[in-house]
Formats: sequence, C-alpha cells, structure tokens
Amino acid sequence: MQAKRASILPRLFLAALCGAWAGQAGAEMLPRWELGAGVAGISMPEYRGSDQVTNYLLPFPLFVYRLDWLKADRSGVRATVLENERAELNMSVSAGPPVRSKNNRAREGMPDLKPMFEFGPSLDVNLWKESEQGAKLRLLMPMRAAFTVQTQPKWAGWVFQPRLNLDLPKVGGAWNVGLVAGPVFATRQQHAYIYNVDAAYARADRPAYQAKGGYSGTQFLVSLSRKYESVWLGAYVRYDNLRGAAFVDSPLVRRRDYLSAGFAITWTMARSSELIESAD
Repeated sequence: MQAKRASILPRLFLAALCGAWAGQAGAEMLPRWELGAGVAGISMPEYRGSDQVTNYLLPFPLFVYRLDWLKADRSGVRATVLENERAELNMSVSAGPPVRSKNNRAREGMPDLKPMFEFGPSLDVNLWKESEQGAKLRLLMPMRAAFTVQTQPKWAGWVFQPRLNLDLPKVGGAWNVGLVAGPVFATRQQHAYIYNVDAAYARADRPAYQAKGGYSGTQFLVSLSRKYESVWLGAYVRYDNLRGAAFVDSPLVRRRDYLSAGFAITWTMARSSELIESAD
C-alpha cells in the first residue's frame, strides 16, 4: 500500500501511534530546549480489529522544552502534578487517526470515524529500579477521556490502560530497550463509536450490532532507541490481541490479533546552552 504523507504531524498523534519509546532510566543534564525536525514511518491497522493496513510517512517539526512539571518531547506531552520517590501523578494525552469508510471494506457505506483525542490523569508507580542509571520497572495507569476532533466534538467515553513498563538502558552499550504490556479497558461509549452497526447500515454480511463496555484486548510492545549527539533513532513493534474483548463479535472486527510497527528519526539543529536535570 502506498504510504500516506502529511506536511504537519501533531506530536500527540505520533505518540499515540508509536506508544512509548524507551527513555533513559535515570536523570541526566540536558538542554533546557531543543529545536529540529524528524520523520516517522508507521504501519498500522485502520482501527483496532481492521483487516486493512495504512502506512504513514510523516515529517514533523521537533520541539523539546523541559520544565519541572511539563514535558513536550518524543513521548508526547505530559504534565507532572505530583511526584515522589515511589509514584508520580501525571496528566497524559493520546490521539488516534481518522478512518474514511469509503476506503474500508468493513465500514463501506457507514459514517467516517473522526480523529480521536484523549486526555486524563495517569498514576505511575515505581516498582523497582536497579540503580539511578539502571533498569527500572514501572506500573503505568492512565485513565483518559476521549473526544472526537471535529467542529462540534463528541464525547467518546473513557479508556483505562494499565500496563507494566520495563526500561533497559544502554543494552549493548548504546541502545535503550523498552518492554510494555497490559490490558485495555473502555466504556460502552468508546466501543460503540468504533464498533456499533446501526440498523440503517446493516446488510447481509454486516448485521446490526451494539457494543458493550469492558475488556478491550491486550497489547505488548517492544521498542528500541538510541541517541547520538544531534540524531535520535527509535523503532517499535506492537502486538495487539483482541480475543475475549467486549466488542470482538462486532462484524467490523475482521482480525483478532495483529502486529503494527514504526520508526522515527529526529535531528536537533539548535539547543539551549542552559542545562537542567531531566529523565527524558
């Protein structure tokens, strides 16, 4: 399939598609701000359970600004509300791409799916760490409210995604490795927006269907990243298993498990001379 191109890539969309690339496990001295550019390549299903894959080639501007309570970086945007040695309370955001139903066999004749924006609190618990600069294991528990991105946004329910995140820095002397695994849960409104088939759009091979809330499948992600002086490289592979999900019987679910993958390269062209302690 030919790759889709976009002249502007929202940082939140990139973070949502790629998940969390592994960062360094310990704090270090980094520039207050960085400016640059990057490009990401992503291959993913049009929606969870779709049997059609979309490929994106996405150039984007790079802006990193480091504050004690707010970070805008390669993992997206997050605000630290409360932090101590054992846990952090962050505000997290995520996003999802649109789906044009005329290009999707399962949704042919149905309304398009608008882009999705999610935000809410995340309680991140530090379970174990080898040393200040070593491996660490965290429990991440984001609870996000979802809205469609359109002229009049619509409420699309809640998403809860608890997961274990193991960061392994400097594997082989240079690469940071991240392992992430956990279930996904969502309310009826979230599942209904994607998987409902109203009677008006039912047909012989697509019966009417009303989704319920609950378990939404399990995800497993492996990521690699490496930083040179002015270049950052990252890649990930994610396995998604929908068996047992509350919406798995929807006629819009054509695949119950699949892989998605992506890469990103960024170039830093300017940076602040001021250094701060950061755990990017």
